[in-house]
Amino acid sequence: MEIFTWLNTPIFELLGNPVPWSDFLGNICALATVFLALRRNILSWPVQILGSILLFSASVSAGLGGNASRQVVIIVAAIWGWSQWKRSREQTGEIQVRWATWKERILLVLALLVGTVAFGAVLSAGGWSWNPYPDAYIFVGSLVAMYAQGRAIVEFWFVWLAVDLVGIPLAIMGGLAFSGIVYFIFLIMVVVGIIDWAKRSRQTISSPIAQSQTVTGRPD
Repeated sequence: MEIFTWLNTPIFELLGNPVPWSDFLGNICALATVFLALRRNILSWPVQILGSILLFSASVSAGLGGNASRQVVIIVAAIWGWSQWKRSREQTGEIQVRWATWKERILLVLALLVGTVAFGAVLSAGGWSWNPYPDAYIFVGSLVAMYAQGRAIVEFWFVWLAVDLVGIPLAIMGGLAFSGIVYFIFLIMVVVGIIDWAKRSRQTISSPIAQSQTVTGRPD
């Protein structure tokens, strides 16, 4: 298809690696998604969907099967998250943020660990990725982060932080140098997001009472 060919045509070189249009535009959308999520703007979800479509093309071209699969599932997850934020805004007039309960945190960590091992084994058995377990870790971590984001809990930023730390070297080794640099920018934005969302929630991690209630964040 002509559009696929154009999307994967290099626009420039970075660190000796060609950067295709799909990787460039997809990561611009990814940066916009994080910025909009930081502002608790519901447009973060459709922008994420567009970015995932573009990054799917880039990942297929780079031979990152796990990352390509991740984009497909991210689109589905983004549709769900979009509906959750839309419902929250309709009910309260804003997107409420909170800290997760300890039960939710444990479930998030278990999902990340078990999902990575299981999906990594699938990628390895099928020969669909040259680095299956880190690839699987990013795939599963992204889904866990998006679930937490859809629930509007502060911990989703910590999951993205963990994903970024693996995504930087994996993207560079896979020839997607621009993605690697964008992952580094994500690290900075994620730290800002953690601080901002934490301030917007009046809950405290250690308070049993706070863990059992939802607290309204400040309106933009």
